[in-house]
Amino acid sequence: MRINKYIASCGVCSRRKADELIKAGRVKVNGAVLAEPGIEVGDADTVQVDGRTVEADAEFVYYLLNKPVGYLTAVTDPAGRRTVMELIDTDKRVFPVGRLDLNTSGVLLLTNDGDFSYRLMHPKHEVDKVYRVRVAGQVTKEQLAKLRHGVDIGGYTTKRARVDVISWTKHSTILEVTIHEGKNRQIRRMFKAVGKAVEELERIELAGLTAGRLRPGESRKLNPGEVSRLKNL
Repeated sequence: MRINKYIASCGVCSRRKADELIKAGRVKVNGAVLAEPGIEVGDADTVQVDGRTVEADAEFVYYLLNKPVGYLTAVTDPAGRRTVMELIDTDKRVFPVGRLDLNTSGVLLLTNDGDFSYRLMHPKHEVDKVYRVRVAGQVTKEQLAKLRHGVDIGGYTTKRARVDVISWTKHSTILEVTIHEGKNRQIRRMFKAVGKAVEELERIELAGLTAGRLRPGESRKLNPGEVSRLKNL
């Protein structure tokens, strides 16, 4: 098994994060710091991340969290800030699927299934991510057109997006935005590109999953039907 996929299957992190750990020299295979990120490992190999031996988990778990504002989407934080891990009651080494920034709330998945995370977040699968956005002031037709057709967010032009105005006053506008991508702080950067400041941001749906009756900070396990549907997307 490729080393990044193996690390992900151990519930340490996603494949993408595993590649970052390898580049940083934090992964050892059979006692030697890994120099080649594309190597294959098997049951006879000993893999260590940050000095700790990791092994593939025999049982995968999947959680849906209604993330509150003020929690970092990370397993740990060197600065000591609160992370979403504090909100999940499990003895498994789960990690977040994708990210929501510190001041964004809403639907977030956590799992120890790295392959599931990789497939769900890969852009080619075009998984819907739906956000409710409140911005200062009113949004013009020209700004809406730009958001829908794609904007430059700093070296990257976003794909077409669905952008619907839900309500507005002279002070603010509430919109619903559906995207397939997952660039860092993408929604905030999209609105900034058209001259609008995001005041509140919530992900209300991910791959058809909503928070439902979960209050901010609450979580639940996905049922087998939900897991199967997501794996077949």
